Amino acid sequence: MKHHTSALTLLAVLMCGSASAGDYYPYVSRNNAPPPYPAPAPYLAPPPGLWTGFYAGLNLGGTFSGNGYVDTSTAAIAPTTPPMGFAFASSASRLASLNNVGFIGGGQIGYNFQLSPVLIAGLEADIQGLTGSVAANQVGFSGGVLGSVPVTFGQIQRNLDYLGTVRARLGYLLTPTLLFYATGGLAYGGANLQANYASFDAHNVFGPGVGATTLSDTAVGYSVGGGAEWMFLPNWSAKLEYLYYDLGSISTPGAAVVGAAPAGIAPWAYSAKEVSRFNGHVIRAGVNYHFLFGAPPPVVGKY
Repeated sequence: MKHHTSALTLLAVLMCGSASAGDYYPYVSRNNAPPPYPAPAPYLAPPPGLWTGFYAGLNLGGTFSGNGYVDTSTAAIAPTTPPMGFAFASSASRLASLNNVGFIGGGQIGYNFQLSPVLIAGLEADIQGLTGSVAANQVGFSGGVLGSVPVTFGQIQRNLDYLGTVRARLGYLLTPTLLFYATGGLAYGGANLQANYASFDAHNVFGPGVGATTLSDTAVGYSVGGGAEWMFLPNWSAKLEYLYYDLGSISTPGAAVVGAAPAGIAPWAYSAKEVSRFNGHVIRAGVNYHFLFGAPPPVVGKY
């Protein structure tokens, strides 16, 4: 009877041990199947580029000319008194220096496309008005005939009414919100150039004469530069930019200046025109609002 009781006890212990092993090692009791993995969590695809989209803004800064010289070229007009025509033309020929310095302000629109996490390409157009019309006064003398001394007073004025550009931009993101870029493209502006002349003989042998010439035209050239732009809010950025522009040279039509002469002598006369190059530098700050409405929402996906 004692041996029978011991056998029952051993059988009960083995059964308990088998159940415990099944609890701790389920794969042993489930045909050696590995434990199931948890269900994968959904993930969010990276959002669209922070900079991609249209933008518009305002700018304000300063400008100064690169080449402020105005060249007055003259020629005597026949069939007036040849020696006096040359003498008065010589007194009017001068090279004036007119360095424009002023303020510039306007607006810009553009589009950015984020090529990669660090590269931005885009196109920008802007237009702004300028202040700072500048004038120079000059006086010229020359020797004449019959004891005359031709003298010419001249006033030369030039200015740029407005300046616009259409430029490509290529930039590098130093951080996701800080962009450094280079830019270049077309530039155009409203260029004005004019001159007024008053010539007379200091010895009153020959009579005085006056003349004027002017030209207002849209000059076209190029612009290059660079800058930095900081996205300080999701839709707002601030920028600091430098531009160099060159609109080429423009010239006025010739101004005829004619003066009287003593009896029996033909009147004197000369023509004068101005030539000046319109180029300069712009340093400006600006703010842009970025319209990111065209960007698709983040995509939800699964493994």
